[in-house]
Amino acid sequence: MKHHASDVHDLAAAYALNALDTDEREEFAAHLPACETCRQDAADFEATAARLAAAAAHTPPTSMKQRTMASVDGVRQLPPRVPTASPRSFRGTLRRKAVPLALAASLAAAASFAGLAAWQNQQNRQLDQRARQSEQRLDTVGSVLAAPDARTVHGRAGNGALTTVVASDRQNRAVFTATGLPAPATGRTYQLWLDHDGTMRPAGFIRQDGTVLLDGDAADARAVGLTLEPAGGSPQPTTTPLLLMSIRA
Repeated sequence: MKHHASDVHDLAAAYALNALDTDEREEFAAHLPACETCRQDAADFEATAARLAAAAAHTPPTSMKQRTMASVDGVRQLPPRVPTASPRSFRGTLRRKAVPLALAASLAAAASFAGLAAWQNQQNRQLDQRARQSEQRLDTVGSVLAAPDARTVHGRAGNGALTTVVASDRQNRAVFTATGLPAPATGRTYQLWLDHDGTMRPAGFIRQDGTVLLDGDAADARAVGLTLEPAGGSPQPTTTPLLLMSIRA
């Protein structure tokens, strides 16, 4: 039976979803080379279905195959289901359902893309926030180094690293610089401290060579310490200080 041109166009969604019978699939495949609209529609529906399948895909657990094979012998096979509808009514039903199904798939894909866009916007905002924070810290470092009351002290850590501290009482800030600081072992980190009358207070971290702005009130501190701590840091030093350098005259 021949379809009208409009009937053939209606098969694009069902063709993309592989839901046509053999005759209709062959007829639509023969129609595709002569119809740019159907080729584009079929390609769009196929791409949407592929994206949805990829988004919903999950790796099955390794035990699934064993459970399935063990259950095969105990599952009764059902007789084949024979459709009672005529081929004509079946094709009509298929066409009516295929387009809404493909439309729903497109909407779901659009929702997925909207979620991805929202996630990307959130990531961009977080990156912008971190960039602003880094810029603010750099500005603060520069102001400490250029402060009229800035004082500079140099030292050498127990592992051989050369260190420098520049502190400003007026700004209540201090900057720590290390050169030749070996990379810490896995699961360890370098932690900085400010010594307030014998009480060591956390002042931040330094991964390796570089310059960092110390956290805390530098104006009241007597010395700067450096220890090797577990990753994530400690509330109090847990190892012998690699450096305990006075920042007072």
